Amino acid sequence: MSTQIESRVLRRGEYRYEIHRREACWHAGVPNRYPEVIVLANNEDDVVGAMKLAREERRQVAVRSGGHSWSGSHLRDGTVLIDLSNLRHVTLDKEAMSGTAQPGIKGSELSTMLAEAGLFFPTGHCTGVSIGGYLLQGGFAWAGRDYGPACMSVTGIDVVTAAGERIHADEMQHADLFWAARGAGPGFFAVVTGFSVKLYPRRRVTMNSGYFWPASAAQDVYRFVHEIGRQTPTEINLMCHRDPMTEDEPLIALNATAFTDTEEEAREQLSIYESCPARARVLGTRLNDVTDTMTLSRVGTDPHYDETKRYLADNMWTHASFDDLWPNFEEMLRTWPPAPSHMVVFNWGGYAGEPERPSMAYSVEDELYYGLYAAWADPADDQRYTRWVTDHMRAWEPYASGMQLADENLVNRPYRFVTDENLRRLDDIRARWDPDGVFVSWLGRPEPGAGTAEAGTR
Repeated sequence: MSTQIESRVLRRGEYRYEIHRREACWHAGVPNRYPEVIVLANNEDDVVGAMKLAREERRQVAVRSGGHSWSGSHLRDGTVLIDLSNLRHVTLDKEAMSGTAQPGIKGSELSTMLAEAGLFFPTGHCTGVSIGGYLLQGGFAWAGRDYGPACMSVTGIDVVTAAGERIHADEMQHADLFWAARGAGPGFFAVVTGFSVKLYPRRRVTMNSGYFWPASAAQDVYRFVHEIGRQTPTEINLMCHRDPMTEDEPLIALNATAFTDTEEEAREQLSIYESCPARARVLGTRLNDVTDTMTLSRVGTDPHYDETKRYLADNMWTHASFDDLWPNFEEMLRTWPPAPSHMVVFNWGGYAGEPERPSMAYSVEDELYYGLYAAWADPADDQRYTRWVTDHMRAWEPYASGMQLADENLVNRPYRFVTDENLRRLDDIRARWDPDGVFVSWLGRPEPGAGTAEAGTR
């Protein structure tokens, strides 16, 4: 072998290959797709060597940063899988309000570093997500309504191209590749080895309130969130799930977070939830807790992500009335899968304080985000729960404007994740940078015109 990465190359059938293949997907539902070679990169030289190996063996390339893709999009048959999870270096320049980060660092780790310096970057909600795939697909973030998708705060990328060349891309040089990197997700056609990012002052106060209802209150609670989602500056996380201890009827949990400079301002912002029509039926509350995003990620999210379970995720953007969505949701409540299956709703677009979007591949979003996640233990139930998620999300397609790549189900339900125009532009840029199709593309490709609600287009 003419590369210098022999000690970090695992070939299919060799000792430790299957361990690393399975570890490349964070949950137990590892897809039956088998790379021919896994390269455990420790630095950019290893990435260059992996690309050389792929060319010599005429194999396609897939890339993994944190392995938190629900669908295991980076696991592809016969490929060279470049594992970037060991690329974790971070630099901070507080005076310039900027930094650099390699793709293997987890967003929660980056957030902790920044908090110690009084800085902020819009990292994701789940502690297990590394920034590589997160930033490429857009980046659905804490305080994302204030800062936009996290990829908007990326100012440049260091990449290894399909030809094995190392380049830097930003708005001034190789601007087409930079445009594609902000939104192409697992269909990006180069290996990003480093991100240059813009940093922000950290707000002084993060305050959270929580309300908990029985499923019988769902219609009133969800309609309320649809009505006030655009109005409030707070971030809503509305979840439907079963209690794992009892497995009784699903429960409704509304968590709202305010990011402000004073506690008084935060309490004022959170007071709107006291006007919910279902307030009198609440089972419990947790009001005006001063906290931080690291704590919220651990307490509010992680219990629903059990790595011993098998998962399928799907999602949609929408600005529909909840009355349009209710019939399908009502049916879902009658057939809800076991814990920790859940559905989340976030308020997102249409907020008066949101920043203007630059030109970038990321181009589909809307007022509300719905994410549906089924979790189960027995492989014999794969088809059952795959149908449950896919069929229910398909039933909502008339009311959807698209989906995001973070929680995609493209292998079962190809649906619009960028505008048709941007998809064509991505194809053109791919043809220039990867004319031989070295890099794998998405697991599914949407039909033109699918999910074309006007409010979902940026």
